[in-house]
Amino acid sequence: MADNLQVTLEEAATNYSSTFSQPPSAIPEGLEGALAVKTMWPLLWNAIYSLVAFFVTLKAIPSFMNIFMQAGFAGVDMGKKDRPKVAEAMGVISGCVFMITIFLFIPVPFAWHLARLGYNEDHSLTKEQIDFPHHEFVEFITAVLSVCCMLFLGFADDALNLRWRDKLFLPTIATIPLLMVYYVNSNSTTVIVPKQLRHLLGFSVNLGGLYYVFMGALTVFCTNAINILAGINGLEAGQSLIIAISVALFNLIELTGAYRESCVFSLYFLLPYIGTTAGLLRYNWFPSRVFVGDTFCYFSGVIFAVVAILGHFSKTLLLFFIPQIINFLYSIPQLFKFLPCPRHRLPRYDPDTDKLNMSTTKLKLNQLHPLGRLMFQFLRVLRLVHVVPSGDGEMLECNNLTLINLFLMILGPTHEKRLTCALLIFQVFSSLLAFFIRYQLAKLVYDV
Repeated sequence: MADNLQVTLEEAATNYSSTFSQPPSAIPEGLEGALAVKTMWPLLWNAIYSLVAFFVTLKAIPSFMNIFMQAGFAGVDMGKKDRPKVAEAMGVISGCVFMITIFLFIPVPFAWHLARLGYNEDHSLTKEQIDFPHHEFVEFITAVLSVCCMLFLGFADDALNLRWRDKLFLPTIATIPLLMVYYVNSNSTTVIVPKQLRHLLGFSVNLGGLYYVFMGALTVFCTNAINILAGINGLEAGQSLIIAISVALFNLIELTGAYRESCVFSLYFLLPYIGTTAGLLRYNWFPSRVFVGDTFCYFSGVIFAVVAILGHFSKTLLLFFIPQIINFLYSIPQLFKFLPCPRHRLPRYDPDTDKLNMSTTKLKLNQLHPLGRLMFQFLRVLRLVHVVPSGDGEMLECNNLTLINLFLMILGPTHEKRLTCALLIFQVFSSLLAFFIRYQLAKLVYDV
């Protein structure tokens, strides 16, 4: 039986050099089971590596707390009565554990191919070298390169406090290798048109270069979306962990579908990320002993972008970012300076009640840009902003436009831990909604 399996695997490698985007319908009959065995074993090893990464992260973070604080990476927790000093940028530790895990894992998916490599006496390429899945290997290495670059940029932001324009520009540059590999290996820029529009546009539309603009924008959005929905203990790591678990579940569901190899590739990165982020959350949860820093937000965002782009589910990924999209849209008037935007929009801590309140900003309507006045009135009509007249009535005071402050406007003054739990419950609910949209509502507009 073992001999038969070996023969079958050899035939599979010879007759089918799978790409991450090729549907299994192209697999020769009788070889699909053998290929499943060949892909599931690396996935099992990846899960074991991820479990080890979780415990290594738990051990490593306390060891580096004092080192980071002595190096100046320390911040004050504004949401506590005693305002303790906390080690900052500790997301770089979980990120480094992740990178080490991935580095050690690189040979595993290709071990069967590597074991068969050899050289002819005349130094010409052997059959095994020709059959080696170079396209898969290049995608894997490029994904690692993109994550590594973003981890470095995030730590540079924590150390140098980069401007917002840099936070938009640098992630775009870091995605160029990723998009180049996508262009060479796949270059799939065709999207399926919803059934209701096919009489106008046809079954599909080739977006060409616009699709690459979309993928670049997706990376920039992912790296910054988590960063602007932050500021209370456990929120950054908590929301990222929920998104990662949701995407991993989506990949597991799709393992039996048309893009099995893409889902396996995605899980190679998501499982170690879940392990290291769970370890980080242990120390970032209320009362936080560490702050994750911008490093973690950059690192998390690029992980999601990489697996979505190379895994060919970039549009589906956005469904799992519903709270982040809401927060971004709600924040637009301040992010684009149509309304006054303080540097920090964190909730205001009340030491008398040990609860968080909305943070506010002051403005004068007659000094706002016309579009800013229109946005402000629109939010006011929808009761999405809390407005209090100040002074002689010309000056108004309103809450800062973040999802955190919106929750505080709805819930009232709230303890920090309870507020974090409420936001994470909303994240879980959004993931459930994303699955419903993907597998039920999508039937109304697509042939699924």
